[in-house]
Amino acid sequence: MKRIGKPVFFIVFILILGLAYTSIFGVYGENGDFKITYIKGINDIRWGIDINGGVEAVFKPADGVDANDEQMESVKSILDLRLVSQNVTDYEIYPDYTNDRITVRFPWKSDEKDYNPDEAISELSATAALTFRGGSDASGEVIITGSDVKRAYATYQQSSSGVREHMVVLELNDEGKTKFAQGTQTYLKQTISIWMDNECISAPTVHDVITDGTATISGSFDAASASKLASTINAGALPFGLEIESYSTISPTLGNYALQAMGIAALVALAFIFLFMLIMYRLPGFVAFIALLGQMAIAIIAVSGYFPVFPSFTMTIPGIAGLILSIGMGVDANIITAERIKDELWTGKTLDGCIRNGTKGSFSAIFDGNVTVIIVAVILILVFGPANILSAIFGVSTTGLIYAFGYTLLMGVIANFIMGVGASRLMLRSVSGFKFLRNKRLYGGKKS
Repeated sequence: MKRIGKPVFFIVFILILGLAYTSIFGVYGENGDFKITYIKGINDIRWGIDINGGVEAVFKPADGVDANDEQMESVKSILDLRLVSQNVTDYEIYPDYTNDRITVRFPWKSDEKDYNPDEAISELSATAALTFRGGSDASGEVIITGSDVKRAYATYQQSSSGVREHMVVLELNDEGKTKFAQGTQTYLKQTISIWMDNECISAPTVHDVITDGTATISGSFDAASASKLASTINAGALPFGLEIESYSTISPTLGNYALQAMGIAALVALAFIFLFMLIMYRLPGFVAFIALLGQMAIAIIAVSGYFPVFPSFTMTIPGIAGLILSIGMGVDANIITAERIKDELWTGKTLDGCIRNGTKGSFSAIFDGNVTVIIVAVILILVFGPANILSAIFGVSTTGLIYAFGYTLLMGVIANFIMGVGASRLMLRSVSGFKFLRNKRLYGGKKS
């Protein structure tokens, strides 16, 4: 076995400690009276309604507009888009088509201090801005806006092979017709992207110059995704804004001290895991625990957003359960490796050979177990996530609890591959190069 340099252990160890510290406590600065966030920590995570409570708001069309069902569905789509773009996945939206009302429930922001529901919903209820821009960047030239769109609707056509090809038809008014003809001439064979506020919702390629004011957006659509895109485009063309009819706060279902209790429980569990790994597997157990800290750090980073440019994921109780399950899988992966190394040591082989054979022999079992969990987590995300990509198979679902479980489980398992499989083996092969750490008893074998 080719040995890893001795400094590698210390380099990886310091990196893991740095990740763990910054992911938990964050990095902040001050500019006068203002707090500057350089790296986000646990306190910047947006907690779900079940943990931290939230807001319930009832919206109605402004200026007494009598909205039809199609317009109400468009409003629902834009509220969906705005919440998802902020990584708010623990929310509920209930449209009342009879009375032209939409009820929305969503959690507080991570930095909420005053818990003012009026302020919390002001951004959500602002009028949407739909733009068609040249290129795929938000800074591209604005070709048309929502006011140029007459309507959009989903349809399909039968291909020569008998397969339904779903698409979205876009109809423009006279002013939009002229501007879009010029735009498609300029960006022929290029991209014209569609933006709702600062969120790109589609980026089709222009195949022909469109002069009649009717365009077709085609691609990998199913019935649900085509309908959703049409509704979102229509939302940007709505002639009315939203008024807040009523609002109220929602109390957390766990109580005010649930997070503190969970944090204490996590620290106690980590202490027991450390003692167990150290007593049962000695030096490999110590290395495994360091890797476990790294796995937890990456999982927290995936939830907090880490850098300020990324929004925090909404963490719910099922999301925490997903993290716990992935941590258990990380411990299990290192136990499998340590046991294989111990078995090799009792055959009387050299230490380097035992570490090589033990890590190699355990990889397939760890890989198979983690891949099957990744497949399950991806399916949960696709079925219950905001995109509803598999809705054609399983039916349209809502975002929230199950999606949070799938997301944190997936991030935790990926972190396990990086730390529990990659970093732990690098560190173990590195420390085995120190003469005073080459006693086989430190690895679970007989006395050298």
